[in-house]
Amino acid sequence: MKVIVGLGNPGRQYEGTRHNVGFAVVDYLAAAPAAGPFRRRFEAQVAELTEGGEQLLLVKPETFMNLSGEAVRKVIDFYKVEVKDVLVVCDDIALPLGKLRARARGSDGGQKGLRSIGQHLGTEEYSRLRVGIGAPGEHADASDHVLSRFKPGERAVVEDAVAAAAQAVLLWLREGIDVVMNRVNPDPKKEKPPKKDKKDRPPAKGDGPSEQPNPGRDANDAS
Repeated sequence: MKVIVGLGNPGRQYEGTRHNVGFAVVDYLAAAPAAGPFRRRFEAQVAELTEGGEQLLLVKPETFMNLSGEAVRKVIDFYKVEVKDVLVVCDDIALPLGKLRARARGSDGGQKGLRSIGQHLGTEEYSRLRVGIGAPGEHADASDHVLSRFKPGERAVVEDAVAAAAQAVLLWLREGIDVVMNRVNPDPKKEKPPKKDKKDRPPAKGDGPSEQPNPGRDANDAS
């Protein structure tokens, strides 16, 4: 058996919020014909899905985000599941909207649900799949941002990201976290800004008159 944990907050008031994108991925998987209904167990909503002959446990903790580890610990203890067979899906404000990033292990990166799971499991050696929800505005509070709902113009991107994350979960089930990482993680080379064209570069010494920096601007500012 393998366990998929989607992180979020229970209750109608939190439905559709950015912090609940992990719940959305689990709900997407639970809509498959081979999935059973959700039942309340281990302080969580739990459903079973059979995929490719493998039994998959879908878990949505009801302990609220900051205490997610309590429910995860109970599920693992009851089913005697090894940590390597657990994948946690959560939101990430450090990723652009809709971007996915998979890791086989690592720090919680400030995500309090992951922090709670690490504390209760006593290890950070569990796989996680993060879904980008976009960063808050310059003057916005991070807590308010994660509990806000997606704007109309963002919803199509998020729906595609949830579907892609669900496919990444099934890929993890079949081929493991390394394959998922190679498939979904952003390519740093592609994320680098394009080099300036030659004609946009400043003239080389001797090519023409040099220009003095604008006195009203810091010389370290980028153009």
